[in-house]
Amino acid sequence: KFSNGERKRKGNWGSPTAGCKTHVDSRPGVELVLWSFVLSEGRFRLLYKALIDGGRKTGTMPKNRAASTNKKQQKRGVDFKKIKRKIGRRLPPPKNTTNTEVKSKAIVLPEQSVASDKVGLAVSKKGLTLKELLQQTSHHNARVRKDALMGMRDLFLKYPEELRSHRYAVIEKLRERISDDDKMVRENLYLLLKSVVLPACKEDNQGPIISMMMVYIFNAMAHLAIDVRLMSFKFLDLIVQYYPASFFMHAEKILQNYEYILKSNQFYVQDKGKLRNVLAGLVCCLSLLPSDKKEVDTSEQDALREEVLHAFEPDKPTESVEFSIINKMLKELLPVLLNCFQDFTPSIQGTSQLDAQSFDCMHSILQSIGLAVRFFIYGIRKDKLESQRFDGRHEMSVWDNSISSILLKQLLRLFPLKSIRDLSEKDGDRYFILNTLITEIYLCTSEWMTPSADLSFKFLAFVEYVLKISDAESGKSVGEKHLLLLIPFLPKLISAVAEDWKDRFLQAFTNTFLECSADSKIKLACLAVIEEMLLSKEDQWYFNSGSGSLDCQISWMRELPQLLIQLGDKHPTSSQAVLRLILRLGQYSSVNAFLASEYDRMQNSLKKFYSIHSEEGNTCLGPFVRLPRDCQELSVYCLYYFSHLELDLLRSLASCCLCHELDEFMLRRVIEVLHSSYCAGHIQISDHVSFLMTLICRFKPSPESISYPTKETDASICNHGTFKSMTSDISACLSRIGDKSLVFLIVERVILEQMTLKPSLHNACAMLRVLVVLDAKPTKLSEQSILCIGDYLAGYLIDVVHNILEDNDAAGFVEASSYYFVPCFFLFDSSHRLFELVLKTMASLIHKLSTSVLSNEDDSALRLSSGIESIVGVLLLMHRDAKIGRLICSYKDDIALISRSIQSLLEPGADFNLTIEGKHRVQRAFGQLKTITRPLFQETQTT
Repeated sequence: KFSNGERKRKGNWGSPTAGCKTHVDSRPGVELVLWSFVLSEGRFRLLYKALIDGGRKTGTMPKNRAASTNKKQQKRGVDFKKIKRKIGRRLPPPKNTTNTEVKSKAIVLPEQSVASDKVGLAVSKKGLTLKELLQQTSHHNARVRKDALMGMRDLFLKYPEELRSHRYAVIEKLRERISDDDKMVRENLYLLLKSVVLPACKEDNQGPIISMMMVYIFNAMAHLAIDVRLMSFKFLDLIVQYYPASFFMHAEKILQNYEYILKSNQFYVQDKGKLRNVLAGLVCCLSLLPSDKKEVDTSEQDALREEVLHAFEPDKPTESVEFSIINKMLKELLPVLLNCFQDFTPSIQGTSQLDAQSFDCMHSILQSIGLAVRFFIYGIRKDKLESQRFDGRHEMSVWDNSISSILLKQLLRLFPLKSIRDLSEKDGDRYFILNTLITEIYLCTSEWMTPSADLSFKFLAFVEYVLKISDAESGKSVGEKHLLLLIPFLPKLISAVAEDWKDRFLQAFTNTFLECSADSKIKLACLAVIEEMLLSKEDQWYFNSGSGSLDCQISWMRELPQLLIQLGDKHPTSSQAVLRLILRLGQYSSVNAFLASEYDRMQNSLKKFYSIHSEEGNTCLGPFVRLPRDCQELSVYCLYYFSHLELDLLRSLASCCLCHELDEFMLRRVIEVLHSSYCAGHIQISDHVSFLMTLICRFKPSPESISYPTKETDASICNHGTFKSMTSDISACLSRIGDKSLVFLIVERVILEQMTLKPSLHNACAMLRVLVVLDAKPTKLSEQSILCIGDYLAGYLIDVVHNILEDNDAAGFVEASSYYFVPCFFLFDSSHRLFELVLKTMASLIHKLSTSVLSNEDDSALRLSSGIESIVGVLLLMHRDAKIGRLICSYKDDIALISRSIQSLLEPGADFNLTIEGKHRVQRAFGQLKTITRPLFQETQTT
């Protein structure tokens, strides 16, 4: 098969006879065996194939090759099979070799040993601890990071102590996800911080939390991805909401980032929703800046109050905070905001519809501009106040005219954005809100700018329109909320406009005040405006000489008492504002005749605020007694400034004082203020004494029984302590009235009338104490009064002892009875005639009780033994007192008469139907009486 050339190139290996014997068998099978020793495996296969193909063609192939081969093998027997070994191969082991190889497999029990280690630990729903969850927040897979944040939320809600214990470590790890590339991870982080983490850390020290979070928020604001940058402002807004001090600590950098992000115009139209979130955060930050006029006026008082608290950290900036940096940054931010607002105006000029996202963005921009303008004005007023305080040595800041110029050119000239008359309700409300915000900015800055007459007319007409439609819009939150923005500017606006505009604004404002709801915020704002216009030193600027202005003022003042009654006790904040205004009007009434006359006319309406008396004699309490104490105090202070307090108003006030719902503090404060009003000549002496004695006679202490007067009893179950304090105050007031003789006659007549009505022991004791304070030695009582009081005092003393013996043991008998006996002892000391009448009355009472027993009246025997025991108790208490004990010696006959009357009941022949217990009580009382009468009789026998 090889050519001669190939044989020469390949050498002798290609020759059929190379490397073998010279004898060649002519049979094809033998030749093939010989060739197999010479050729390689590949060439042998080619040769074999060629021989087979040639044999098939020539017919020289053996017919049964397998049969011939088997015959040869059968002829040749093989004893041992020789195994050919290849060089370099490892020999197999012998067959009888023992296999020493050992095989093993590991048994895997997934997570069982780990789960046993977590017993007692706080784990999430997936069984992960806080440490594992924190580690997974840094996982390369975004889904794992999101699941870790969700697991932490579940863990903290179920185990709040885990967050309290590791709050700083948690915040330190979570802050890394603020710049996460995955949106869902950032959203879940925001929800976790908002709903769980930051509310739990709100009461902690703010410094570490702010410092940990703000660094990563600022890094996210510089991120290349716009979504991460926008989301960082949501995190900033969240931090500022919970920790307002963070804004003032980083104000410059925060405002710089807001300015930079608002200058990036690539997402204005496409991502209005994201821009809306940025602008809402800016509004939140700027709302923390001081801007209210009242803050300027009260800044000095607040500073003095806060100096007392050495460890106090205010959320708002103090005087040491440099506002100049904020002022500078806001001046740079203001043109950017105006440019943003102008970018939205082309979209609304071509169509009447305003989509929600564009409206929200424009609304936030106008709010931010308004807050910035208010802060500029705050700085000017603050510097002006400081300059006045330091006699002009403090440098004053002035209004930057460039601000007025840019506002006029880029904002105010656009007013009104749309006429709302032909718009739908939704679009009309939106444009109304935007126009209101622009009007507010105009009113704030009108002092420093000179707009055209046409533009000023537009704003004045809009303000009047808002006031007139407030009644129709009163049920809608849109009108009420944005009307509140304009009402505070009315005093300044009315003082600056022409006369015809004054009347129009005053009439529109009066209608708004009278017709809005009593508990609405508009009513509170109107009250502030009324106070500013009525009590201002420049009130002539607000009102002209016409009758329309006077009618408005009268309507305002006469509405105040009616407003108090409408508010009732359900709206204490509004009631407090009304009462404070009434009090201010009363204070200014001394220098304003018009205010004085209208203030006095309030009494008829104001008495219903305290109580109402019907024709049938029933009394219905007003809201006064159910309001908080600060409201009650304001209403009581208002009484002092009435030039003459009418009796009807005093009667209504007395009904409130007799009510148990009024606490002791307010009761004593009413007495104090009314006495001051009397001293100022505003109450007649008869009315004043009548009011005080009404409280003494008609107050109902509870419980009615006499109990041991301890502080515990007064504080827990009764108002005896309140009644005793009131009695002491009234006695002091009556003693300081001036003409004691006249007062004594009035009080004496009232007391004698009340004694005929059998008052309670508490009220009787109070009347006797008042009488003692006004009486003298010798007594001022007439003979008729002595007879009347003497007859009453005997029964009073016996009833006191009877009640004390029932309510107290013998150990507290003397101390419990001293409060009720002391005024009687003073009367006995100033009038011996009165003492003699009391002794004779008690002797006659024993005889009367004995007669009733003989007449077989019901319970007469029990009343006899009890009465004798009480009479002896009275004599024992009299004997214990030093002065009265000496006075008893002068009336031995009367004491002897009482002793004989008791002894006659114990004689063997006396039949008074006394029980064994009753007879024992009489014997015991007689024995006690003998201990004090024996020395008296011994002195008589010696004499």
